[in-house]
Amino acid sequence: MSFSELTSIRNIGIMAHIDAGKTTTTERMLYYTGFLHRMGEVHDGNAFMDWMEQEKERGITITSAVTTCFWKKKQINIIDTPGHVDFTAEVERSLRVLDGAVGIFCAVGGVEAQSETVWLQADRYKIPRIAYVNKIDRLGADFENVVEMIQDRLSSYATPIQLPIGAEDKFTGIIDLIKMKAYYYDPETLGLNFHEENIPDDYLDISEHYRDLLMELLTENDDLFLEKYLENEEITEEFLINSIRKSTINSKIIPILCGSSLKNTGVQLLLDAIIEYLPSPLEVDPAIGLDKDKKELLIKPDINEPFAALIFKVQVDKYVGKLMFIRVYSGSLKKGEIIYNQSNGKKERISRIIQLHSNKKKDIDVLHAGDIAAIVGPKFTSTGDTICGAGFNVLLSNITFPQGVISIAIEAKTKADQDKLSDGLRKMEEEDPTFRVYVQKDTGQTLISGMGELHLEIIIDRLRREYNVKANIGDPQVAYKETITVESEVTGEFIREMNGKGHYGIVKFKLSPIITNDDSANVFINSISEDTIPKEFWDAIEDGAINACMDGPLMSSPVERVKIELIDGDFNEVDSSETAFRIASSMAMSKGLLQCSPVLMEPVMKVTVISPEEFIGDIIGDINSKRGKVDIIREQLGKKEIVAEIPMNSLFGYSTKLRSISQGRAIYTMEFGKYRIVPKNVQKEILKKLRGY
Repeated sequence: MSFSELTSIRNIGIMAHIDAGKTTTTERMLYYTGFLHRMGEVHDGNAFMDWMEQEKERGITITSAVTTCFWKKKQINIIDTPGHVDFTAEVERSLRVLDGAVGIFCAVGGVEAQSETVWLQADRYKIPRIAYVNKIDRLGADFENVVEMIQDRLSSYATPIQLPIGAEDKFTGIIDLIKMKAYYYDPETLGLNFHEENIPDDYLDISEHYRDLLMELLTENDDLFLEKYLENEEITEEFLINSIRKSTINSKIIPILCGSSLKNTGVQLLLDAIIEYLPSPLEVDPAIGLDKDKKELLIKPDINEPFAALIFKVQVDKYVGKLMFIRVYSGSLKKGEIIYNQSNGKKERISRIIQLHSNKKKDIDVLHAGDIAAIVGPKFTSTGDTICGAGFNVLLSNITFPQGVISIAIEAKTKADQDKLSDGLRKMEEEDPTFRVYVQKDTGQTLISGMGELHLEIIIDRLRREYNVKANIGDPQVAYKETITVESEVTGEFIREMNGKGHYGIVKFKLSPIITNDDSANVFINSISEDTIPKEFWDAIEDGAINACMDGPLMSSPVERVKIELIDGDFNEVDSSETAFRIASSMAMSKGLLQCSPVLMEPVMKVTVISPEEFIGDIIGDINSKRGKVDIIREQLGKKEIVAEIPMNSLFGYSTKLRSISQGRAIYTMEFGKYRIVPKNVQKEILKKLRGY
């Protein structure tokens, strides 16, 4: 792949709140670029990117879909991500490998709860973005209000580069503030044909106003632009586009566009903006990895560099087996080559390379730096693994996913279903990092946990359809975690003979709580020398200690926010083994966690309620009764928006209660916020209910 070919690639994601029009917009992109010859519709259940049966039935995106199209000799790799909060992992792993993103906003709803969530996810990965205000044709559409919301809540750098001509049923066209021209689309050709005219006289003043705001923003970020602007030199269209591009890539500008994807208006201009303003793989910061000495290494997007890629998604396909979605950061990969998994040390062969078009697949022979595709062959891989060519030892940063907040018990109806259930759960756990299967120690029940009721509902539906499993399902339960509250020192010993061989390992840990309001993983610190315990056993000790935290003393929940410090121990030159130290560590942790005054932690959800003002008092009173805390009350399009933190345990059946309070006129969304220690009286009730006394 040449330099010019790399500059022609755009790896972008489509992200938004549910029902803002992501999939409809992507469908139009594929139609106008010639990839599709007929547009599908989400409401008809035939959208190309929504290929799962559950997506077609519900009219929502559940899994991120990947496709490739071409526009004006540029290759656009698109990932259409879900908008529902229960499938936030799909957004997280997509953003990890993208170079740019399009944030879509409803012209009526504006910046909604999940809009903020995905925007913050993109902030974390420093992804350049453009914004597209969709549904200008809908009743209640207000472009300027949405612009203000984006500027107030998401980025003060956001500024329109387009304006709508009219709104609601009077929406007729789009003004381009770069060319200072108006565009009108022909409904008879499904928007394929459009023509350019001068800006209508009654829109000249507002167009000049917003163009001046754009110019002022560029002068703050581009010295060359400032120089020309101050000297009253001519600013050509090409120069203006280049300046916007540079500022967008540096996240100093968020260009705002507008249109109506369903009415086939504005999507071609959005495609133009994607190739004009969003970066190629060469224009973003190089990926950073760690070499074998744990030193940082820049991974340059160059075909002549050694091969390095990240597996960002695993999907079990019933026809081809395990599909691994990868982003190639450097070098190239050919079909049939051997790759090395740096995350687990496995060496495996690539049997197929597939270019993805939603659920359709096209075999190709080679991948290059900057490509997003799928591979088939490796068996011992999972999401977040780094794969490299021979002799290139680099580990890319993994992807962090939230853990499930809600659980249900599941059991096969018959013995014949037992194996099918186990197989289905194992495969779905491989695919979805936020889905977890475990056995509760006290009851022996198999529990599955996920990000919400819809997430688990989809899992159960897939078990029934894809794996033909008949299962009994329990009521939803909160997925609690555990932590400790006091410091303690504890010793673990494993000294015994097994199968005629001696095993000897002694460890001493100091356990301390990590005081934080945020989610925090456990920390392991090694404070001993090789004289105390040889280095060859250190990994086994850490592994045993960390794994023991998966089974807490109160209700077998994962234990977090614990600092584990190895302070002493003993070994035997003949009988010491990794197994002995791993078991000694596990025994020490089990004993130590119990004596460190363990407590439960519960998931607290961020709940956003939008309601007419007359019901606000009753809604706030109800939130307080649920141990909730109101953070924000603000205006939202003539209504009031309440943002609150409420424990998950209090939210079962909330939709029914809210409808009752507001006479059916309030709506709400919720997403995971954080884990927080449960009050003592509540913990007592939870454990009493669990143990049945």
